[in-house]
Amino acid sequence: MGYVVRYGRMRLLGECKGSPGEDFARGQRVVIRSDRGLELGEVLCPATPRTSQLLEGKEAREILRVAAESDLKQHEDLPSLEKSAFATCRELIAGRRMQMELVDVEILLGRERAIFYYLAEKRVDFRDLVKDLARALRTRIEMRQIGVRDEAKLLADYGDCGKPVCCNTHLTEMPPVSMKMAKLQKTTLDPAKISGRCGRLKCCLRYEYDTYRELEKELPPVGARVGTAKGRGRILAQDVVAQKLVVEYDDGRRIIVGRDDVLDVEPTRGRPPRPPSNVNGDGDSGSSSGDD
Repeated sequence: MGYVVRYGRMRLLGECKGSPGEDFARGQRVVIRSDRGLELGEVLCPATPRTSQLLEGKEAREILRVAAESDLKQHEDLPSLEKSAFATCRELIAGRRMQMELVDVEILLGRERAIFYYLAEKRVDFRDLVKDLARALRTRIEMRQIGVRDEAKLLADYGDCGKPVCCNTHLTEMPPVSMKMAKLQKTTLDPAKISGRCGRLKCCLRYEYDTYRELEKELPPVGARVGTAKGRGRILAQDVVAQKLVVEYDDGRRIIVGRDDVLDVEPTRGRPPRPPSNVNGDGDSGSSSGDD
């Protein structure tokens, strides 16, 4: 029987095969053999056809045993080894004046591999560095270049919401996030308020975006002329969640109406006019950098 197991500093997920007749409970610590080596993992759930589909492309791994006290003790000793390896690597990087920033070090449970995570703007030739590290640490060395969002996944603790950062808890892949998502959800466009610990747009802006898109399709677009029981006018703004519209009538009145109050919609011509800043609800008419 297979199980979904989380393991590694980057909180990787994989389907691991257990021995026939052996069952594992959710949250149980196990020793697995992954494509990286011997590691300590946590059982999340039994594997199903659905989880196998989601984890497609990831090699099957093996659960060797339930983690014993000796395994847990060995795992507790790794941080001191990683701290020493980090200092050694940083010293070698400084000595060679290499254009890279060391972020973190992960030593596997079996100690047959040490993985060094680093940031770099350009490609780095670290072949000599790997040789020096292998001699100093007497283990296999892997250098892995990461981005700023992965750096937050390794080092960040809590977000502005007061909860542990998503990238270091339940997220296994970083979703694409754009400024368009913030605009649609009528959030503030202040970069300081919608940026995460990594300095990029917060991942949580992605969570409800698809729902907002579906709800937005149910409303006439901003700028469209509509007819209601109170007359004809032009849509100035939308409240996507409440399914309401701000309509400016031909006589200058501005009234909030529901979606069901719209009797007909005239086709829009050209680009709709930008609504006044006092109609947006959040009162924020500023701009911010980001992907559109």
